[in-house]
Amino acid sequence: MCQDSTYEIVQVETLMMVLFRRRNMRLSYIIGVLATLITVTAAAQPPSGAVYGIVAAGSKIQVGVFREGLLKAFGHDHLIAAKRFSGTVHFNADKVEESSLALDMEASSLTVLDPGVAEKDRRDAQATMVSAKVLGVESFPRITFRSTGVQQIKKAGAEWEVTVAGKLNLHGVEKPLSFPVRIRLDNTRLTLNGEVFIAQTGFGIKPVKVAGGTVRVKDRVKVSFTIVAERNNS
Repeated sequence: MCQDSTYEIVQVETLMMVLFRRRNMRLSYIIGVLATLITVTAAAQPPSGAVYGIVAAGSKIQVGVFREGLLKAFGHDHLIAAKRFSGTVHFNADKVEESSLALDMEASSLTVLDPGVAEKDRRDAQATMVSAKVLGVESFPRITFRSTGVQQIKKAGAEWEVTVAGKLNLHGVEKPLSFPVRIRLDNTRLTLNGEVFIAQTGFGIKPVKVAGGTVRVKDRVKVSFTIVAERNNS
């Protein structure tokens, strides 16, 4: 075989390899674009089910903060209530796992109740709670929760027991959170009941200590809630 023929064959083989690579690159590009479009389209889909607006006036969200330490008998537990919050519940009675919850709360609306405690002590506890030492409400004015999944566990009549998973944003830190919720549907009203324990340190909050640490609050606080939501007419 002559040298020119060998050179031509090499050129043809090289061209075929380039075309093959380009074809694969185009195919990979097309697959990537399609995958992106599918992801964006799925994310753009509205949550399943009827829409219910949270009614703050008929709901209750409370936080229990408990004391510990050698001299805990000289301190007292705290009961805190959220006053201003809003949100929506998308609820699908036929496919509960497609439901969702979104909750927004004003951190400054958290109010120390502490029944049976002197007013001065309540004011002092309130000032400490909203200060930069704890919640830092000026820097972190909102507390939010967005569900990422709902798992149906049990259904009995118009009630469901489910586990809600989502992301809690508190004190500028977002962390995953899951907890059991009991749901009841009465015509156009939805009621959610449950409780969850949250570790303050997980969100960059240092539990308050006094008297050299002999009296302090526990890291874990208990959040209990009864959320009432009314079905939107639109």
